[in-house]
Amino acid sequence: MDKALLNVKEFCLYLGIGETKAREILTKTNNNFTVRIGNRLYANKMQLDKWLLNISGNQINKKRRG
Repeated sequence: MDKALLNVKEFCLYLGIGETKAREILTKTNNNFTVRIGNRLYANKMQLDKWLLNISGNQINKKRRG
């Protein structure tokens, strides 16, 4: 069974980013996947996947050729 929550190191591996950027995303972005338990940060994997699908391609404007 897949884990529902990813800790910071697992989040880093999952996204292929460093720990500094991971902590920045988990604390400074307005997202619905960050979970705080005490002083620890986790990412709800299901919500993270939805967020990734939602933001994918939003930053790239492809021009049509023709």
